[in-house]
Amino acid sequence: MKKLYKFLLNKLPRPLLIRLSYLFKKIAPIVYKGNNVECPVCNRSYSKFLSYGSSIAHRENVLCPGDLTLERHRLMWLYLKDHSDFFTSNKLNVLHIAPEQCFHQRFKQQENLNYLTGDLVSPIADLHFDLHQIPLEENRFDVVFCNHVLEHVNDANQCMRELYRVMKPGGWGIMQVPQDFDREITFEDSSITSEEDRERYYWQKDHVRLFGKDYPNWLENAGFNVEVFEKEKFYSSSQINRFRLQEKEILYIVHK
Repeated sequence: MKKLYKFLLNKLPRPLLIRLSYLFKKIAPIVYKGNNVECPVCNRSYSKFLSYGSSIAHRENVLCPGDLTLERHRLMWLYLKDHSDFFTSNKLNVLHIAPEQCFHQRFKQQENLNYLTGDLVSPIADLHFDLHQIPLEENRFDVVFCNHVLEHVNDANQCMRELYRVMKPGGWGIMQVPQDFDREITFEDSSITSEEDRERYYWQKDHVRLFGKDYPNWLENAGFNVEVFEKEKFYSSSQINRFRLQEKEILYIVHK
């Protein structure tokens, strides 16, 4: 069963995985009933989370069986809930690129949000477009989310500039990426094209770069002001472990 799960996760196309996940979420919480780990998004506890990731970046006990959150989703949720006015502010215009399933319906149902989603191929996105040229007017959105996308695109700088363009002055956003904290400078090499080599150097077969500790500089070069949110200042080690947050992950909040 575990081998089949890993095979499907790594081999099936993303749109099909999204559709199949709805059935999976109905069955998995029964199988993983318990109280060893907790998901702050679905507010349920489990015996453990599922494994996730490619062979290079494989992690055990990270994928919530109830809502399919990973470490990065749970960290973002905690920030939104405990350290922002995302759930309480008056009408916010929100753009969510590559909307995550664990957030999509929750955000769509929030009465304080004008919520618009975009993606190149996702079946749950409202609009389909190339992030290099967002077909929307400038200075439109109060909040912009774009998570685990910028490692896939041809020109990350151009995509960041586009996200900056459509954000309102005074707006803010979250743009998470896989980040290697042992690497000072982001690594990208156009000669690396095979899936095998991309997984070796970039951690996943469809990535085209691996961001290093200089990732905030990329955001600043696009025009953003960058705020560093360090979870260790707000959550205990026991909470971080119970929520199964990634040990080194830092959340960067961008502002215009």
